[in-house]
Parts: sequence; C-alpha cells; structure tokens
Amino acid sequence: MSLLATLQTAAAAGQLLPSALANLQTWLSAGLPAWATASLEELVAKQQWAELNDRFYRDLEFGTGGMRGRTIGRVSTAAEQGQVGPMGTPEHAAIGSNILNDYTLVRATIGLFRHTAAYLKAKGDPRLPSLVIAHDVRHFSRHFCELAASAWSRLGGQAYIFDGPRSTPQLSFTVRHLGANCGVVITASHNPPHDNGFKAYFDDGAQVVAPHDKGIVSEVNKVALGELQAYFTKDLSRVVTLGESADAAYRKAAATAVVDPSVFKAAKLKVAFTSIHGVGNIMSIPLLRETGVELHEEPDQAVHDPRFPTVKSPNPENAEALSLAIKLADEKGLDLVMATDPDCDRMGAAVRGKDGRMHLLTGNQIGALMTEYRISRYKELGIIPKAGTDRAALVKTFVTTALQDEIARSHGVKFVNTLTGFKWIAAKIRGYEEQLKAGYLAKHGVALDYNATPFASRAKLLQEFSTFYLFGTEESYGYLANDLVRDKDGNSACLMLAEVCAHVKSRGLTVPEYLDEIYLRTGYYLEGVINLYYEGASGAAKIKRILDTYRSDSPKAFGDVGVTKFEDFGRQDIRDSDGELVPKQDLYLVTLANGYTFAARGSGTEPKMKFYVFAKAPVKSAAELPAVKAAVKAELDRVKALIEADAQRRAES
Repeated sequence: MSLLATLQTAAAAGQLLPSALANLQTWLSAGLPAWATASLEELVAKQQWAELNDRFYRDLEFGTGGMRGRTIGRVSTAAEQGQVGPMGTPEHAAIGSNILNDYTLVRATIGLFRHTAAYLKAKGDPRLPSLVIAHDVRHFSRHFCELAASAWSRLGGQAYIFDGPRSTPQLSFTVRHLGANCGVVITASHNPPHDNGFKAYFDDGAQVVAPHDKGIVSEVNKVALGELQAYFTKDLSRVVTLGESADAAYRKAAATAVVDPSVFKAAKLKVAFTSIHGVGNIMSIPLLRETGVELHEEPDQAVHDPRFPTVKSPNPENAEALSLAIKLADEKGLDLVMATDPDCDRMGAAVRGKDGRMHLLTGNQIGALMTEYRISRYKELGIIPKAGTDRAALVKTFVTTALQDEIARSHGVKFVNTLTGFKWIAAKIRGYEEQLKAGYLAKHGVALDYNATPFASRAKLLQEFSTFYLFGTEESYGYLANDLVRDKDGNSACLMLAEVCAHVKSRGLTVPEYLDEIYLRTGYYLEGVINLYYEGASGAAKIKRILDTYRSDSPKAFGDVGVTKFEDFGRQDIRDSDGELVPKQDLYLVTLANGYTFAARGSGTEPKMKFYVFAKAPVKSAAELPAVKAAVKAELDRVKALIEADAQRRAES
C-alpha cells in the first residue's frame, strides 16, 4: 500500500484528523525531498498518528507578531536526525505544516517581502525592500537566518545579518539605526529547546501592529507550497553582514538606560550575571562593566548551547534557572543576581535581603522598583516637573500589577495600560513621536529630526506637544528604558536594575526594605499567575473552550467569592488613558467581591491558558506589614485554586 493510501486508511479509521490528512495530501503532491518522505514513512510505520496529527492538523499560524512552534518533533525520526550537529541539532527541522521548518520559514519571508514591497510602492518609495535579521542560539537559528536572508535577496530586496547571535532588542534598534523597512528575529524566547520562532518587526523597530499585521498575514497565507522549493538553496552573495559599528551604535543606545551614572561610584555594587546559555552575555556584560560594578559571570551557563543543559527551562522568571548564579552570589557575597533569557529581551533577578539570603523578585516587583526610582530621579534631574505632569506617562500592560499605576498616580504622572505584548507599548511610543512631529511642524514650519534630537530636548518637546514616555514594563519580566529601542530590552534592563540596587545600597538599605517603603505609601500588592498547558490539537481545543465559555457563560462566582465586574475586551469598546480605543482581543478582566482582580487570556507564544491574579490590601504601619503580607498570600492562593478549578472544568466540558 502506498504512503498516501495508508494515510487515507488511517483517516477513515479515525486515527488521523481530516485536516491532518488534507495537509498531508497537499504536501505530498507538492513533492518532498527523500529525507522528508522517509520521515513520514517512519512515523506511519510506527503508527505515530498523534504525532502526525500534531504536525499536520493545521498550518503553523503566522499571527500578528510572527510565528513560533516546534522545530523538533516529539517523535524525532531517524531521517530528520541525520548527521547530528555538535550541539545536538538534527540535520533537518521536522517535516510538518505546523512545524517551523524551511517550508514555513520561507513562506513567512515571502509574505513579509510582498507586503513590504506593496507598502513601499503605495508610498511612492523607490527603495528596494530592506530587512535586518537577527537570531539567537537555538537549534536551526543560524540556518533559518541565512535561509530568510537568501530568500529576501532572491526576491529582489536588501538583507542585513549579523556575524553571529544577537539579542532581540539589538535587532529592534538596528532596524531604526539603518532605516530598514522591517526586521526579523529568529527566536522562541524562553520556550523549550525544541521550539523556534520568526518574529516580525516594521520600520519603527517595533513588532508589527495594524494595519501591517493583517496585511502580512494575508500575504503569507497566499503563498503556495509549490513556490517554496526555488528558495531552499542559500545564496548569500548579496547579503550584507553587519560589523562592529552596528554593535557600537546599539551599545551606546542601551547605555542611555542609566539615568544617573554617579550612583555606581559610591555603592560598589557586586553582581552575578547569567545569560542561561543565550545571547545576553554578548552585550549585557560589557554594558555592566562600563558602569563600574564588580561583575561575575556564571561560567557553566556562559556557553551558547541550544539544549540549555543546566536548566529545566531557560526562563529567568523560574527560580531554578537562577540557582547556579545564586550559588555563585552566595559563595562570593554578591548583592544582586541577574539573568536574561535566550534572546535577551527579558531579565529576572534575585537580591540580597537584610537576613543575608537571596530573595527572588517577580517581574511585577522589578518593574515597580524601576518605576519608583526612575520617576523620582527624572524629577530630581529636572526632566519632568517635581509636581508631576499629565504629559509624561508610564506605559504598561493590563496584566501588569496595579502597584505601578499607583506609583505613577502618587507622582502625579499619567499611566497608560495596553494589551499584552510590548508591541502595544511600542505603538504608544510611535503615536507620541508622530504627535510631536505634527505639532512641531505646525508651530515651527519645519520638520523635526526626532532621532537626532538629544534625549533631554526630546523629553521637553514631547511634554510640550505630546506625551513623554517615562518607562515601559510588563509582568513577564520585560522592561524598556526609553524610545531608542522599541521592544523590551534585557540588556538595558540589567543596567536599570543595577542602578536601582546601587542607589538602594548607597542609602544603607536592602532592596526588600526599599519595596516595603513603597508598600507603606501605596498599600501592599501581590500577584499570582496560573499557567494551564494544553499542547497539540486537543490542547488547542481546550484553550478555545475556556475562552469561548468565558464569553458565552461568564463566571458569576468562584466558590464563595462573587464577581462584581466582567470586562470582555473582545466585544466591549474600552478606551485607554489617552482616550484611544483598545484593539479587540480575547482578554477578560474580572473584578471580584474581595477587591482582587484577574485577567484571563490565551498565550500568544506558548500552548497555554494564562490567568493573572492581582491582590491588594491597605497597610497602616510597618509593624503590621508582615501580617498583611501573610493574609494576602493565603487569600490569593485560595482564589487562584478556585479560578484554576473552574478553568479545568471549562476545558473538559
């Protein structure tokens, strides 16, 4: 029996999903290389129907920010393994329509090129479409980078790549620095080793938003499978490799994250750093050393390794990922531990407490510390008025702690909440920039060169004509110092947190004590996250059931805790603090009778359902703070369990 006939028989027996069979038929008819056919034959011979369903039940979705998925199957075939590389990379990315492989990557590149070319033509811009590509250390990252650059060149565009791995924020900066039309990062951030991704940026160095997001998706979906074969042979003859000048320009921009360099001199801060086998050590280490801190890199995690062999997950929000660096800090008596994820757009940390132990900080706490310090210093340095101003804004996501809103409120500055993802924060920055340019042109009759305007001057102009972006943060360990970069930046985040810690140390305090000072002024805030993982075709259906039933049968209570308000961002018109309409999205914000709130959404990057739970309580004195913390934690844990049980029920209903 032929391979196709066997697949048809399996589908008739209910072993293969109809969509999986349809995609398999399309791929087989397009003509596959021998290794790919051999791989499918091996999976069929072993009756790995679940694996075939997961690989082919859909096309890997190119969403509004790009795509992310497996490059190595749960069941990896001998044909795919081939000649394994020195870091364990198989010879071929797994075959499948729902896999990030040469097929899906080239398809995405062609779609991005066609949208960009059409955009330039509509503007009357005669330039060739230009693209900057960066990549992290993951399996196939360099291969995918070169393959995309080659395809872009074959299509008639100009592609730029780096000579090795670079961070996501450096890509964001370099797109703006070179005046390129778009950018791509080959990364899956902190996902497991078997994943990789294709993250798309537009000409402002930010991840794509409307109208370009839907335009790119539309073009990607038009690319036929049969078109792709012509692009699988690499030709890098017209691809430009960026040199030291590009690195130096980014380092200079990232260094501006430090508000007051003098604080480092008195503090003599001692820091342990780990990049968890990723790209963070390329820029974070030289940037930190330039401040004068005593820096120690964790040696076992300094090696770029796509297997991330020393951790269960290369995610700096997980305590286990920081354990080796914490051990180093304890051995050497260091003040601060910082860790960046594989593409260095996120940063996690632990700090030395008054008890002498290292204490992990959450992304919400790190963002709150930076918010308090940076707004205070901006006032002291005269960047914003001491009384505050509604022309300066903290920009954060709805799923980030309201403690930061309260800090901004206490300083008399605006706070703006956005949808989840730094592309929405970057979109606000772009809006502020465009508003300034329009206002300046109307008043002075000449255009303002925004990028050439010094920071202090730009800050004053933004407060005159628009809104000055103070700082941006999201709970998932993402922070952005200023508008030179348009995505969260783990390199500058290290500088920002080191500056906060140096300031705190110079006052003779520990960071937990500094946090307590904030709580005594604002009240105590605590957050929790529920992650429900549902992989594969069946998992996607469970996530959809939770999202759909929240809309069709919204929760009225969780145990004895009633619901007092339910906001559906997918159906309701909700406006932000700038008066702008928030784009529609499957996000739900629920207010509970005990004063707690939570947000529910499907993850845009991983196969999971996420719930963000927010608790708060007033604090009258330092003496009662420990008791308030304990009571809030107990109630938060109880509420989280009730929310999770309800979600599990909905997933299985």
